[in-house]
Amino acid sequence: MSETYVHGYHQRENERLEDQAGTLVELLHSDTSYPGGSAVLEVGCGIGAQTVTLAQRSPSARFASIDISAASLAEARRRIDQAGLTNVEFRQADIFDLPFAAESFDHVFVCFVLEHLFRPVEALVILKGLLKRGGTITVIEGDHGSTYFHPDSSAAHAAIDCLVKVQAAAGGNALIGRQVYPLMVEAGFEAVRVSPRMVYVDSSRPDLVEGFTRKTFTAMIEGVREAAIAAGLTDPMAFDSGIRDLYRTAEADGVFCYTFFKGVGEKK
Repeated sequence: MSETYVHGYHQRENERLEDQAGTLVELLHSDTSYPGGSAVLEVGCGIGAQTVTLAQRSPSARFASIDISAASLAEARRRIDQAGLTNVEFRQADIFDLPFAAESFDHVFVCFVLEHLFRPVEALVILKGLLKRGGTITVIEGDHGSTYFHPDSSAAHAAIDCLVKVQAAAGGNALIGRQVYPLMVEAGFEAVRVSPRMVYVDSSRPDLVEGFTRKTFTAMIEGVREAAIAAGLTDPMAFDSGIRDLYRTAEADGVFCYTFFKGVGEKK
């Protein structure tokens, strides 16, 4: 994946990914499992935040998990070893130059990857070629345009828009969730079905207040502060005001909503 990973490869981002994965396990993966003996390709595994869940939920399937970052793969291996899992093999590889033979996988899993690619359809076509006939692909992406909250704040929306623009400049698309269906269809998958997965947060759900509103979403927006200021998209005072207002939605009377989109398609 030669495009830029806009969130960076640093410890705080690793912690954010771990918080995100832990908070969203049931929402995103309650219906993700693979039959025993299946060969599954996980694309863009990063630090293994999703890998552990996948491997635990399908202990008799065999996973090949790839990422372009050697540092991320090292952390992913550590997590898998720590969890005592033995059904995952890691390889460093680029999604546009994969070291696998055609039709060598029963299933493909792609989560939070297409948003970082300038050529998402081309990537999906490549992955389709690695699937056996009758195999399936699962694609999960978020959409920052689906964000709304109380108290509402134009400064907070402007800070979110900064991330959207920074990611677009890096070749990605932070609004890609709404395109999961047409992208999968354009790539040639059949029987495509997409389900929205809304994260709804209020103070009766303290795990989500902390794990999602604060540590996942707001931390992600906060992470592009310097890049957004350097690009002239905002100034320090305006951006920091938006971040304060996002944290404000995590208080006792606050509400936060965000939608992910999970698509499943088949190769006939």
